[in-house]
Amino acid sequence: MVKTDGKRAAYGYMAGVIAGVSYGMNPLFAKSLLQGGVDVLTMLFFRYVISFLIMGAWMLFKGESFRIRGKEIWLLAILGVLFSCSSLFLFESYRFIPSGLATTLVYLYPVFVAIIMAILKDRPSWQTSLSIAATLGGVVLLSWPSEGISLHWAGMVLAAMSALSYAFYLVIVNRSRTISHVSEHALTFYALGTGSLLFLLCRIPGEHGAFLQGISSLGDVGNLVGLAIFPTMISMLTLAISTRMIGPTKTSVLGVFEPVTAILIGTVLFSEPMTGRMAAGIAVCILAVLFMVASGKKESSAK
Repeated sequence: MVKTDGKRAAYGYMAGVIAGVSYGMNPLFAKSLLQGGVDVLTMLFFRYVISFLIMGAWMLFKGESFRIRGKEIWLLAILGVLFSCSSLFLFESYRFIPSGLATTLVYLYPVFVAIIMAILKDRPSWQTSLSIAATLGGVVLLSWPSEGISLHWAGMVLAAMSALSYAFYLVIVNRSRTISHVSEHALTFYALGTGSLLFLLCRIPGEHGAFLQGISSLGDVGNLVGLAIFPTMISMLTLAISTRMIGPTKTSVLGVFEPVTAILIGTVLFSEPMTGRMAAGIAVCILAVLFMVASGKKESSAK
């Protein structure tokens, strides 16, 4: 029994790392699209709708059922709105505060997850709590701007709302009995479909220019497909797997690989500077995750 639990935890940790790394690949595909003039809402719509279609095709190929019960529809729709709003609020926060500060504030979501779980009488161990504090400190070292910054309240609120939306998504996926039997593939499929509809509705009324503005080459299409596969579909799928296997609190700690991956991509591919403080932040984050995984193995062996 212990061996089975150990394997399940190992798969959960692995899925959590993949979720963090894949979501951290956003800059790899999004940067050139934004620089080319692609509207944020257009980019978000295409990344979700392409993911939705690929996920649906995969389920058809595997012969998986799309059937869900009536009472599950509204909860899957809520999950889609929460995950989509997390992306939307983050991008909107960039209009008011630097992206580094926004990244730091968004990484409040492990704290929010721990608070929500504590309210639900599921308190994390002291090892997990220490890991949360350490990774939060590491993200501050990674992302906090070194020069004078403008702390506009709107940007800070939007970034915090992004974190809170993400936290509720993780908790609901783990705790809801209503959707406990829904497969991770189906859960991801319907969440992506909801997000696609939400971004389309948000895009129509605004004055954002032509719908396909900035999408003019195969490279642009390739970047949209890359966004759809890695930081969207794979991230959401592995996030659901990890949350169900090791719980939302530990999964949220593994999300630290998001900013770490994004910063490493910026340094290696876009020649962005790597400071000593950033290197220290990466080291702190990785050590905190290793500590959490090691302590989790000890807890499993003791049971």
